Amino acid sequence: MYQITGHTRFGGLLGSPVAHSLSPAMHNYSFMTLGIDAVYLAFEVGTGKIGETVRVFRDLNAYGFNLTMPVKKKVMEYLDHVTEAADLIGAVNTVVNENGALTGYNTDGIGFVRSVREHGYEPEGKEVTVFGAGGAASALSVQLALDGVKKLHLVSRRSASFEAARDLADRISSRTGCSADLTDLADEAGVGRCLGDSSLVVNATSVGMAPKEDASVLHDPSLLHPGLCVTDVIYHPRKTKLMMQAEEAGCSTIGGLDMLLFQGAEAFRLWTGKQMPVEQVKERFFKL
Repeated sequence: MYQITGHTRFGGLLGSPVAHSLSPAMHNYSFMTLGIDAVYLAFEVGTGKIGETVRVFRDLNAYGFNLTMPVKKKVMEYLDHVTEAADLIGAVNTVVNENGALTGYNTDGIGFVRSVREHGYEPEGKEVTVFGAGGAASALSVQLALDGVKKLHLVSRRSASFEAARDLADRISSRTGCSADLTDLADEAGVGRCLGDSSLVVNATSVGMAPKEDASVLHDPSLLHPGLCVTDVIYHPRKTKLMMQAEEAGCSTIGGLDMLLFQGAEAFRLWTGKQMPVEQVKERFFKL
């Protein structure tokens, strides 16, 4: 039975909204299973309060914390260090407190790469197409580049996010060993070339998320080809329309739940130095 003691350390999730998050359940279960005297809570925090909240977490000797929208970028102003990946991504989702020094990490990309490796896909030396220009797209694109992907094809709508995607491609090309380019989503011939050269396709947008399950980021599913691995960061629904299109085209598919699980597992390792009991967590909280 889990008990709070006079030595219990705390941490948690900062952002808004956070009440729906699975993180408290998975981390507290892992602490209890491994006998770690710590607790993980969820805190509603917006950008106007993030600096004050970080100071409180530092002063009260929290082991660290996670961040979600809208504070993943703003928090960087209040940290002592950030990792190379977090700096390239321009956002932090995990902070570790080491004797008052706060270091920012981004485990989203690490979680994604581990999820595809767990399904047998090795990214080194490959070409990959990523749909999207937001935080998830940035995190997994940077991590794929750092982990040895040869070429990244970023695909984005020509909207306000298009220039952000161009900036991301430029940062990856100039600061890693990976070459990155950008294609307009409306350019179907260009998208077709990207998919034709790729072995992995990633939807890192919200297109297809409930309650709009009938939408797909890919307008022409005939561009998919057998042997392609298609993955979606969305986990509600568990099988998106894009994944159904991919299966019909003879592609292998990977859903978004494993990325969620493994990014949390990496944060847990950073805080505790121990491996999260992922199989038990998966069985208890992520089972279909």
